[in-house]
Amino acid sequence: MNENATEEASFGRGRPVHFEIHAANPTRAVEFYTTVFGWKVEDWSDFAGMPYFGVLTGEGMGINGAIMQRMGENPAVGGTVAGAIITMGVESYDDIAERILAAGGSEALPKQALPGMAWQGYFHDTENNIFGIHQPDPEAK
Repeated sequence: MNENATEEASFGRGRPVHFEIHAANPTRAVEFYTTVFGWKVEDWSDFAGMPYFGVLTGEGMGINGAIMQRMGENPAVGGTVAGAIITMGVESYDDIAERILAAGGSEALPKQALPGMAWQGYFHDTENNIFGIHQPDPEAK
């Protein structure tokens, strides 16, 4: 590819380009994710015809998505996963875990070392969705 050319997006291999977090109470979920991760939110409800909030997760590598109205009740904590699990990269596992709990989330699976790579753990948001956090750390044991 020419160094001056703009790289074209390639979706042929299934690269994630958008996510949706379903919530019985989208406003509460927006508050949770903006408090914990500092995501920016835009109300796209008029376009979607239902409560639908676009989320901008940051700059650079990564993807953006939305928080939307769930069609039914939230899944029970401890129940089966209802959808894909999103994992967020973080600089400090412990700091973000503390913020998650303070914002009304709960631990689903405790922090564990991925030896020589990272710290990983899973939490429930306020809508009982499971999500992960991942802190790169080559010293993790």
